[in-house]
Amino acid sequence: MKIARSVGMVFLFAILAGALSGCGCFYQAIKGETAPIPPSPVAVQKMPEKPAPANEMAAPAQHGTLGEGAAMVALKDIRFDFDRYNIRPQDAEILKQDYAWFKENPDTHVRIEGNCDERGTVEYNLVLGQKRADSAKSYLTTLGVETKMIETVSYGKERPVDPGHNEVAWAKNRRDHFVPLK
Repeated sequence: MKIARSVGMVFLFAILAGALSGCGCFYQAIKGETAPIPPSPVAVQKMPEKPAPANEMAAPAQHGTLGEGAAMVALKDIRFDFDRYNIRPQDAEILKQDYAWFKENPDTHVRIEGNCDERGTVEYNLVLGQKRADSAKSYLTTLGVETKMIETVSYGKERPVDPGHNEVAWAKNRRDHFVPLK
């Protein structure tokens, strides 16, 4: 009786382990990672359909305003050093330029998307991406942007601009991306 029960438990465990290994969550649990938070439907619609240009670092992304007949304006991405979330002097200048856009568009909300390079765990990069987004939000609020006009989200390492696996690609992916919302 005890042998049959033991064999049954081993069989049950084998089936459970096989089922979990097929979905990938078993391996994530072993590595200490969890799946990233899925983007909102709005974020999915805003994703570009084609990859960013190779010169992304030289010419940061630009976004148009959402109003009818509005002129195209630039909300420029800012970059970060490896494993850092402080605003560098050259990025402070970019945020000051972005502040002018906020003054011209007082009724438009903006989402700041914090991003990281591929190094580090999912959890670590989600936290670092959030700190980067919050850092930019804090800087903009000290310039005079209302806190309620900005929302932040972290995509960690899940939305790279450059899929490469080298320092040039990683430098492009350590960024805050600004998305005007309605």
